[in-house]
Amino acid sequence: MEVELQDLNFYTAFEEAITTYGNELYAYQVRDNLLNIAGSPTSSNMNHATVIPSMANIIKLTEQYGSEAGVGGYVDYHSGSIATTASIQDYNLTQWALDNNITGGIEIKRIFYQSIPAVNQLYGLNLFSGLGGVPAVGGASFANGVPGYFMYPTSLLIQTTQAIELQNQVALSDYSFELVNNKLRIFPIPDRTGNYIWFHYISLEERTNSIITQAGSSVTNVSNANFTNPSYSQINSIGRQWIFEYTLSLCKEMLGYVRGKYAQIPIPGKEISLNQSDLISAATAEKTALIERLRLYMDETSRQSLLTRRQAEGDAAMIELGKSPMTIFIG
Repeated sequence: MEVELQDLNFYTAFEEAITTYGNELYAYQVRDNLLNIAGSPTSSNMNHATVIPSMANIIKLTEQYGSEAGVGGYVDYHSGSIATTASIQDYNLTQWALDNNITGGIEIKRIFYQSIPAVNQLYGLNLFSGLGGVPAVGGASFANGVPGYFMYPTSLLIQTTQAIELQNQVALSDYSFELVNNKLRIFPIPDRTGNYIWFHYISLEERTNSIITQAGSSVTNVSNANFTNPSYSQINSIGRQWIFEYTLSLCKEMLGYVRGKYAQIPIPGKEISLNQSDLISAATAEKTALIERLRLYMDETSRQSLLTRRQAEGDAAMIELGKSPMTIFIG
């Protein structure tokens, strides 16, 4: 032993085996829990922490849909307006943004135009009349100073509302708009100058920048999750056995490289060949097998695998209970 390997070599192999074990263990922990620990302080040592699954970061991921739907999220909605010009039907809102020193482009989210609801026209036209000429639909009326409400069948109101909307569409001018690629087209062509059309828009730069937040001293990726090298005294027998076997493979590998310095050694009357290639090949195969065995073991103990096993156990228990005789209770 003192000729080819010294005690320092064995200790180095042992230390490397512990470090490799910790690297595989905590790398798997980070992969299994990154969605839950992202944003937590990097100052917290996670070696012995129990990570509880949380919806916080999942909700953050879904906030992007709220931004697009206009019901929350991280992107602000801005208000803008453009003045109409007589005989001009098309308006370029991208050019409007440039004229207002808004760089990076905009995306129009809403045009504030809505035709008068048919129900308002229904009230105004007084298509229905109550007793004694009192309006019979909707708001309060005063007949002889007494408030009164007169209800009609909902189906009749719906049919009348649809009739008004259809009549407006056929008989009146179709006041509407069309928005394609931030190009606004107004129907019909405006006949006067100075009316304003208001809209909501978002800045494309703000949308892009919203995905990047300054986390400070928080966990953002696998590189700054605070897992440290494990202490050998706190590793159980399962881990220690793996470390012993990996240490042996490392020592085998080192011995192979040492013996590779001299392919043959002369002895009286002949020469002998050393087993460098055998040692290195065996050590490489053993190290690969040990790493694969450790990763497989971790896959089997992941949160997903444990929940799947728990579900299978519950199903098996229910099947077993179903075979038990059930008594009939007679009250």
